[in-house]
Amino acid sequence: MCLAVPGKVVSIDEGGRATVDMLGITREASLRLVPDAQVGDYVLVHAGFGIQVIDAQEAAETLALLREMPDLMDEDELPGAGVGVAGDTAAAEPAGALA
Repeated sequence: MCLAVPGKVVSIDEGGRATVDMLGITREASLRLVPDAQVGDYVLVHAGFGIQVIDAQEAAETLALLREMPDLMDEDELPGAGVGVAGDTAAAEPAGALA
């Protein structure tokens, strides 16, 4: 399953890399696919790339749904159970676990 997470652009460097706040965690993301994104905008981030600028309401609704996800499933059904939504689950999962 692919998932893009909304994040608020905190800063942008000259090379088009941004610091993005996603669920209280800052990450670096490329804005090459959304060159019109500005500081304060919300972007959907997937695999380290901003892929779409969205409005604040859509970001808030999506983030609320993401926060509810662990409540919708049993903990043992979640890949990387015990790791937060914004956590890096790649290290918690054995190779090929999601295949």
